[in-house]
Amino acid sequence: MSETSGFDEVVFPLAVSLRAAGGPERRTEIVVLGSGREVRNARWADSRRRWDAGSGIRSLDDLHEVLSFFEARRGRLHGFLWRDPLDDRSSPPSREPSPTDQTLGTGDGVTAAFALVKHYASGGRDWVRSIVRPVAGSVRVAVDGVEKSAGADFAVSADGVVTFAPLAVPPPGAIVGAGFRFLVPVRFDTDEIRVDLTAFAAGEIPTIPLVEIRP
Repeated sequence: MSETSGFDEVVFPLAVSLRAAGGPERRTEIVVLGSGREVRNARWADSRRRWDAGSGIRSLDDLHEVLSFFEARRGRLHGFLWRDPLDDRSSPPSREPSPTDQTLGTGDGVTAAFALVKHYASGGRDWVRSIVRPVAGSVRVAVDGVEKSAGADFAVSADGVVTFAPLAVPPPGAIVGAGFRFLVPVRFDTDEIRVDLTAFAAGEIPTIPLVEIRP
């Protein structure tokens, strides 16, 4: 019996994800001209992250938990949530998020909804990442540096949109900031997990690839 794809709002086993390896991937096309110079073109506007959860497995219990998770997701069929061990918040890993970490936009006195984003800036360039799965209760919001009250002044949707209450809409020119933790929508990038217990006992770990699902 066939089953259609879906998304499960469940988080991959945390202890394993914190020891996993991976990071962002981009797709760049490079053409070398007759002169030897290069023309580089970005085929993807945004990066896409990949991880290998196999590197996070330290015991048979870890392996059993991941295998159960894999079977419940039907391999690649159903997406789920992942905590990136390096990049899971609006601030650097060494500190907790603050309400002025990221700039969401500028008020105009009318706009009430602002999407959560994270900026990655260096050397005058800035890439903006959409945050679509904030951790519930983690979002802090400020208008012109003054923190607002969750519930009374604003609400946050499950897909990362901050909506201000009618009496709290940011006035013209006001900078809207936010701090938060977030998870990443992913799926398994394989329909098969091969485990050799003899090799596992000798320190060889299985490969369990995961790939980000873009919003």
